[in-house]
Amino acid sequence: MEFRKNDLVTLEIEDCGIDGEGIGKADGFTVFVKDAVIGDTVTAKIIKAKKNYGYGRLMEVLKPSPYRVEPKCEFARQCGGCQLQALSYDQQLVFKTNKVKGHLERIGGFTDIPMEPIIGMDELFHYRNKAQFPVGRNKEGKIVTGFYAGRTHNIIENRDCALGVAENKEVLDRVIAHMEKYGIEPYNEATGKGLVRHVLIRYGYFTKEVMVCLILNGNKIPKEEQFVKSLCEIPGMTSITINVNKKHSNVILGEEIRLLWGQEYITDRIGDISYQISPLSFYQVNPMQTQKLYAKALEYADLHGQETVWDLYCGIGTISLFLAQKAKFVRGVEIVPAAIENAKENAKLNGLENTEFFVGKAEEVLPREYKKNGVYADVIVVDPPRKGCDETLLETMVEMNPERIVYVSCDSATLARDLKYLCERGYELRKVCPVDQFGMTVHVETVVLLSQQKPDDTIEIDLDLDELDATSAELKATYQEIKDYVLKEFGLKVSSLYISQIKRKCGIEVGENYNLPKSENARVPQCPKEKEDAIKAALKYYAMI
Repeated sequence: MEFRKNDLVTLEIEDCGIDGEGIGKADGFTVFVKDAVIGDTVTAKIIKAKKNYGYGRLMEVLKPSPYRVEPKCEFARQCGGCQLQALSYDQQLVFKTNKVKGHLERIGGFTDIPMEPIIGMDELFHYRNKAQFPVGRNKEGKIVTGFYAGRTHNIIENRDCALGVAENKEVLDRVIAHMEKYGIEPYNEATGKGLVRHVLIRYGYFTKEVMVCLILNGNKIPKEEQFVKSLCEIPGMTSITINVNKKHSNVILGEEIRLLWGQEYITDRIGDISYQISPLSFYQVNPMQTQKLYAKALEYADLHGQETVWDLYCGIGTISLFLAQKAKFVRGVEIVPAAIENAKENAKLNGLENTEFFVGKAEEVLPREYKKNGVYADVIVVDPPRKGCDETLLETMVEMNPERIVYVSCDSATLARDLKYLCERGYELRKVCPVDQFGMTVHVETVVLLSQQKPDDTIEIDLDLDELDATSAELKATYQEIKDYVLKEFGLKVSSLYISQIKRKCGIEVGENYNLPKSENARVPQCPKEKEDAIKAALKYYAMI
């Protein structure tokens, strides 16, 4: 049967897509239905039809799924920000686990994935410490603020989002009241006219400090003194700023920040580390879960005080400072200059002197520092944006050959792509742990541990030591003794792979298949010059060359 736009179909929802949409079939024709839940029987209207599949709008739930719950927010379907609010929380966790696992299987090509149980949330609502509210007028001409409806720039009026903190409504009420009292126009995207574009609110979950940043299509807000006085009546108010954005685009924040009152930042904590957060700072929006996320990353990094760590895409140093508590030295890289300044200030704030931060693209800074300045890493932690890592960066990571790579991902599809690259070049997928940072939404964070591949096959043999020449060069030092010597004398960690490479180069006999690639096409990391010189020095020390 051929289906067309506006046809009504009855579907049993049997699966769930990566964006949370329900999936059902009508006479073999697959239909994706937003807001439908696995187990529902629904009526849907076809809104777009392809040859073998289509998209439908949920019209009626004929038989609700046992997993269906009543959304807490009345705007859940209109807003589109909470794609899973009608799904029970235990099934949200199942969905997110399967999403990560599915991407690793389909895109990464992994099997027998070492998945740990997903880390769920204790508080399912009011967890977001940051919100950006667009301001405009509705059809009746009333000034409104809220969130854009899914895939549109139509504002759904809502000053009290179920995911945000209670202070948001108090701030928005006062901003709108000030605009109405003094005739201040909201920004109009179509005409490029009007003044107030967005209201950015940040909240210190542990300090209770409040920040308000007004994004303007201009340099100042009329009646600034009265505006500040009104906002300062809100408990915890700490920072009031103006952000100037005169560009005719949908980019929210401009580059210029002007302080109206208080200080330019608020402070919050994750575990024992305090952070100063400015309007432009990247900072995880769910602090309770972030503590769990970073604790898992720290666990995977397995630091004992002797390691040098690189933290790529470090932001304001959130993960860097967590790692610095356990590492010998941490270097962070971030493209945003203001974020690096924040990172340096945060290091001082916490009395951590074993850190260094670089401004620039990770895919440019890491190769430069490695190839030109000879820096190395025992552990690399990477927390990229949704697009994942640049291939140049991945290539340098492989060349640096750290013992462990900890990958923190906000997009499991690009994670799977990057893990495939790394695992084809000498690394092994050891642990995968999803973390729910964004309850009620389809987004999921993932922490992954990669380590250098070890030889797969071992055999037991009996040796008669009397038949061996115990004075031969090969027996004068074990691999572990060479590693210990290089670490003590040069401060470098070297792998058995590198030692075997240099032994072969120096003409020392090594087991025929020891530390050789598993396949002809496998790319084996080569020992860097700095480590080669150190290994040769150890071989000379033990009179092996």
